[in-house]
Amino acid sequence: MRKIVIAGNWKMYKTQAEALEFLQGFLPQLTETPEDREVVLCAPFTALVSLSQNLHGSLVRLGAQNVHWESAGAYTGEIAPSMLTEIGVRYVIVGHSERRQYFGETDETVNLRLKAAQAAGLLPILCVGETKQQRDSGETEAIIFNQLEKDLKAVDQQNLVIAYEPIWAIGTGDTCESVEANRVIGLIRSRLTNPNVSIQYGGSVKPENIDEIMAQPEINGALVGGASLQPDSFARIVNFK
Repeated sequence: MRKIVIAGNWKMYKTQAEALEFLQGFLPQLTETPEDREVVLCAPFTALVSLSQNLHGSLVRLGAQNVHWESAGAYTGEIAPSMLTEIGVRYVIVGHSERRQYFGETDETVNLRLKAAQAAGLLPILCVGETKQQRDSGETEAIIFNQLEKDLKAVDQQNLVIAYEPIWAIGTGDTCESVEANRVIGLIRSRLTNPNVSIQYGGSVKPENIDEIMAQPEINGALVGGASLQPDSFARIVNFK
């Protein structure tokens, strides 16, 4: 049975005070959310402790936006898996396109981070996807299959979520047509050893399109960027019909 996972990626937004203000508006809107939906907030590192202390007893799981592959060491600016699990973090995003594009993330380092996250008991959300140029050149499948082959070496597919994020649709307002997203996600699933991995769609997910996205049979959730920053907006996505 594939779990439905709706995750908000706050990126570099929200102070601790703003995060707690978000919860005050968000949590009351989850009273009728079906229990089979996993709701995740992937917040900046500075907000994780405050959120953890205020999420006890709620439906919401805590997620981080990155993790290092070593348990400790001289890695300025990085964060170790145990630093996350200690404060109640359950999920972690790995290989987001912004990490790959702006911070030199490679498939090799993504693979290391995935394995380290799993070894520490974290549930990684692996992001894969193509650029506009790659899509226009007909390379979508080849690019994603190559990412999966390298990223998933020796990774436990029983403890994994994948997010298909077409890079050209992230923060642009352009959403991949739901039928096309479903097709690509089906292709991703065909390359996995575990067909029950939950696969999300990410890329300009909004309250206006979430119902159509989640009606697709291969799509098991969403990784939401900008629309997860407002309580009402994210609550509508979580409570999709």
